[in-house]
Amino acid sequence: MTSSSSGSCRFADYFVLAGIDTDSGLEPDELSALCQWLEAERYGRSQDNPCPNKASGENFDQSPLRRTFKSKVLAHYPQNVEYNPFDQDAVNMLCMPKGLSFRTQAESRDPQFHSFLITREDGSRTYGFVLTFYEEVTCKQICSAMQTLYQMHNVEQYSSIYASSSCSMDSLASSIDEADSTSLAKLQRYNSYDIGRDTLYVSKCICLITPLPFMQACRKFLLQLHKAVSSQQPPPLPLESYIHNVLYEVPLPPPGRSLKFSGVYGPVICQRPGLSELPLFDFPLREAFELLGLENLVQLFTCVLLEMQILLYSQDYQRLMTVAEGITALLFPFQWQHVYVPILPASLLHFLDAPVPYLMGLQSKEPNDRSKLELPQEANLCFVDIDNHFIELPEDFPQFPNKLEFIQEISEVLLHFGIPPEGNLHCSESATKLKNLVLDDLVNDKKNGNLTSNTINMYELLKGNETLARLQALAKRTGVAVEKMEIAPPPAAEKAKDTRCQCSEEELRDYKLTVQLREVFANRFTQMFADYEAFVIQPTQDMDSWLTNREQMQNFDKASFLSDQPEPYLPFLSHFIETQMFATFIDNKIVSLWEEKDPLLRVFDSRIEKMKIYSVRIPTLRTSNYQKCTVLKEAAQAIEQRLVKIDHTAIHPHLLDMKIGQGKYEHGFFPKLQSDVLSTGPTNNNRWANRSTTAQRRKDRLRQHSEHLALDNDLKEKYIQEARSIGKSLRQPKLSDLSPAVIAQTNWKFVEGLLKECRIKTKRMLVEKMGHEAVELGHGEANITGLEENTLIASLCDLLERIWSHGLLIKQGKSALWSHLLHYQESEEKREATVETPVASGPERRRSDSGLNLPTLRVSLIHDMRHVQHMSEIKTDVGRARAWIRLSLEKKVLSQQLKQLMFNQALIKKLYKRYAFLRCEDEKEQFLYHLLSLNAVDYFCFTSVFTTIMIPYRAVIIPIKKLSNSITTSNPWISVSGELGDTGVMQVPKNVLEMTFECQNLGKLTTVQIGHDNSGLLAKWLVDCVMVRNEITGHTYRFPCGRWLGKGVDDGSLERILVGELITPVVEEDLSKQCRTPPQLRSPTIARRLSITSLGGKTGKPNAGQIQEGIGESINNIVKHFHKPEKERGSLTILLCGEFGLVSALEQVFHHGFKSARLFQKNVFIWDFIEKAVTYFETAEEDEESQENLLQLKVCSATFCQYVNAITAAPRSIGKDGKLQLLVCLGARDHLLPQWIPLLAECPVISRMYEDGALLRDHAAVNSLIRVLQTLHEFNITLEASLVKGIDL
Repeated sequence: MTSSSSGSCRFADYFVLAGIDTDSGLEPDELSALCQWLEAERYGRSQDNPCPNKASGENFDQSPLRRTFKSKVLAHYPQNVEYNPFDQDAVNMLCMPKGLSFRTQAESRDPQFHSFLITREDGSRTYGFVLTFYEEVTCKQICSAMQTLYQMHNVEQYSSIYASSSCSMDSLASSIDEADSTSLAKLQRYNSYDIGRDTLYVSKCICLITPLPFMQACRKFLLQLHKAVSSQQPPPLPLESYIHNVLYEVPLPPPGRSLKFSGVYGPVICQRPGLSELPLFDFPLREAFELLGLENLVQLFTCVLLEMQILLYSQDYQRLMTVAEGITALLFPFQWQHVYVPILPASLLHFLDAPVPYLMGLQSKEPNDRSKLELPQEANLCFVDIDNHFIELPEDFPQFPNKLEFIQEISEVLLHFGIPPEGNLHCSESATKLKNLVLDDLVNDKKNGNLTSNTINMYELLKGNETLARLQALAKRTGVAVEKMEIAPPPAAEKAKDTRCQCSEEELRDYKLTVQLREVFANRFTQMFADYEAFVIQPTQDMDSWLTNREQMQNFDKASFLSDQPEPYLPFLSHFIETQMFATFIDNKIVSLWEEKDPLLRVFDSRIEKMKIYSVRIPTLRTSNYQKCTVLKEAAQAIEQRLVKIDHTAIHPHLLDMKIGQGKYEHGFFPKLQSDVLSTGPTNNNRWANRSTTAQRRKDRLRQHSEHLALDNDLKEKYIQEARSIGKSLRQPKLSDLSPAVIAQTNWKFVEGLLKECRIKTKRMLVEKMGHEAVELGHGEANITGLEENTLIASLCDLLERIWSHGLLIKQGKSALWSHLLHYQESEEKREATVETPVASGPERRRSDSGLNLPTLRVSLIHDMRHVQHMSEIKTDVGRARAWIRLSLEKKVLSQQLKQLMFNQALIKKLYKRYAFLRCEDEKEQFLYHLLSLNAVDYFCFTSVFTTIMIPYRAVIIPIKKLSNSITTSNPWISVSGELGDTGVMQVPKNVLEMTFECQNLGKLTTVQIGHDNSGLLAKWLVDCVMVRNEITGHTYRFPCGRWLGKGVDDGSLERILVGELITPVVEEDLSKQCRTPPQLRSPTIARRLSITSLGGKTGKPNAGQIQEGIGESINNIVKHFHKPEKERGSLTILLCGEFGLVSALEQVFHHGFKSARLFQKNVFIWDFIEKAVTYFETAEEDEESQENLLQLKVCSATFCQYVNAITAAPRSIGKDGKLQLLVCLGARDHLLPQWIPLLAECPVISRMYEDGALLRDHAAVNSLIRVLQTLHEFNITLEASLVKGIDL
């Protein structure tokens, strides 16, 4: 969890005192005031009610006691520590994030504890622990200044009240922590200051800055220091003795050991986990679970794992810190890699604009001011309102694997410790000091949930709670007694319970609960990633070469890893392995080949080793069976042993060589410390110095590597390296210099980072997709799954949302992109004469002989938006934005349409701040160029995701006109089928040949059935092809026919099944011409399949070798189809009935050597041979000779006759070639083709109808054909409904 300051071996690095500087007096805190002003401006304060005096940072709307004034670091000891330089601005800002705070004797002045952390650029952390208390103001000038401010404030208030009788006192009321503000007198009572009547108090804080987060020990030490100041009696020793002791004489406990040192009034204990245990974490996880509830916490945990933007929100700084540190501790063995600011100071609010993943904590002003909080980006935001037990989640993110069993296991641990799984608002509320004076008399009223009795009935308290009801049975089953639970045992009972333990019973329980909860979470990752090492791609070069080129190479075999996981895990894992935290984890694994292992990785790997030794699980077999954590007891015992038997005791505080008469004790005031005794420590502490030299060496090497990268990598796609580290370089904003130049610089970094991320994402999408298409064409191996493609597109949607929310001024709804689109739509509709950009649709390039074609589909951004707006299935703006991106990507117009949006300068200026990405001209151009590259590949990301929506289609039947048979008197019909369904039979209006229809999304189109009822005089019809277009996506399919429909012509067919191909549209951009690749599932052009007899010898017939090759190729394609994951297989119909399909290949076999002379002007068809063979088989059964034949042959011939008769008897009017196609398809489905081929080859009819050299009369060729067809036996072939309609077998 913590990479602490490398050189530190002392418990604490600094002791800090911060508060009011009496020399400089009352200075308004301009930065926080400016932020308040900006906030007010954002909430719509117009010119009529401007916020006064923004430059000086004063704000007359707020009473002086509620304004922000500058705090200052008054003293810090020692002056500087070499390995942890003191950052005065950052420490001041985080000790007092709101600046100084004033109170009078009428208000609550309880001390408040909070912690903070500072993340350095190398990712290491320093922790701060702060106790804020109130001290009486003795400086007369400050009291007078406050009096003057109040007089000015009251004049302002009265004038505004009397100026307008209807004026509400909202602004005044909002500045008071009161539930009920009914009268001015009441307001003034708590919100006024009279120098003669009131005592003024000001906040001051004492702080310890430490290399490791010993939160409990620091809190205890600071509370004892404060008690010494507020107590009537002076402390046993001067305070300097205790502070000197903790700074210089208390060492860090070694790993696996505990340490005791002395506070002012009693011992302080801290303990540190051993090297094989989970890393140090000293915040109580109980509080996080009580504050959020189990369900919410698991959802938040999932969002953090998927690196979404996380904003924590609470009035209490320590709650922000507890939840932030708690949730990141649970990530073990992974670490949060992005911006991490658990307490965001008021002056850094602009950082919420950051278009990168972040985890930040924001202090709320009032209990319920979420509605006023306007956030720049919410599409990918997880908003956690800690005080109200509430969490707002991003849309459709995948759930954590085995979530229900996981929650159940954690519930058992919580119930064992008496914590209700849905959180315990009652407990946490009563623990919070109630600030409102109005509520003082209610503190002991049980109706308000403020519990005073020691024991309560848990189920009474949470009666009617669903989760608890579900878990009660479980608890009883596991023998956990939770009927009675102690909220706070009285001190006497506490001592009696365990005199051996060095800390309180409550603390021990917290330690045990925390470690057990962490073990449950860690166990999930140990189970899920038990075999991760097998998929790490080991480097072949040395470390320097690897570091230099690490981004150009794959470090982890993602596709193989995913293919090895249980199906239910895939949605989550496919997203998770794309995160920065996973990439860093894998990088650490590879670096461990050359360097000492990262501590987290070392612990994780040892756990996997142990699990493999103890478990009988076969490593290669993955199951989604839930395996519980088995080490809960041992983990709790390890901590208990350390706390019962203390390993080390530090030197006791002692009198220092102090000047007499200084630092004298004065009740209620923190003394002015003697700096000379605190600025240096004893000289004999070198015994600790060598403890962490290896860690230091490792850090130095890493620093050299990063410098080396920065210098040498310029020419080698440096941008990828930088983009991956964008989160790291901005893990925490600079807390010191906040000039406009620094803010501009930060935003410039964001713009560069977004552009680089776009470059990486589009390149990855392109490479993966092209790799996939290369596989379709038979080159190489597939390395992307449909799931992975979906993940990449979702991540592109997220990037676009972040780009559109950077520097945003005005937004409607949660999606910044959709908000911009709506503004654009509104401005375009106002212009009325809408300018539309026509985009040529597919058929333009392929006009048929007749010239009749589909009308051009005019494509415009507004039209696409309207399509999305009409989709009733999508309920949110974020969903609409994502649907629009997917649609534009599928239509290959994403770059073009975003260009329209981005170059509407007037709108951009109105909606965005000057520094926004969308106002950086060069970056916009490059961004669009990267998106344009995606036009080189075909996506079906809209069609395949929105499967239930209604889609308008347009169909055109194109006859062959020059034969003057374009018109038929009969009634034509068509039926369109796709991967997701079919339309059923639809009548085509007579002589119109074009129709539009709407039906539920058919997916990619596969077949069209076309036919007519043979009525009227001109019942014969020669059809060239059928074109069908999806009117939303513009995808156009061509279904070639080239055959007659009619009785007594061609093969006498009244209906035909046509197999479709997707037409590639003409795209104007040169880029796409350069890098066009064949689309993913495009079937090859289907030539008009005239039977060989009617070709009249015009074309050369294929020879035997070519025919056999064709058979092999068609079978091979079907085998490949079944070896793909089910969701990515595409259409089997094309592989069976398409141009190079199985039917076509077998037709060639049957046509080879076929005697095709015309008898009495009639064509002879293969089906004629099939029917004669059936007649022979049926009569041969009565023939004496055939009795000698094998029984098996009889069975085969009976089946064959049954299938042929069923096809002949079907009520469909398909012709002879159609019947042959159907027979082959049914034979393939039922694995009968290898039995039927020898049957036909042996049949005597063959000698009459085939020449001697025919393939069917060559025994070797027939045997070879049978062997090839047998390879289909292992596959379960399912035929499309349109092929087998009406066949009764």
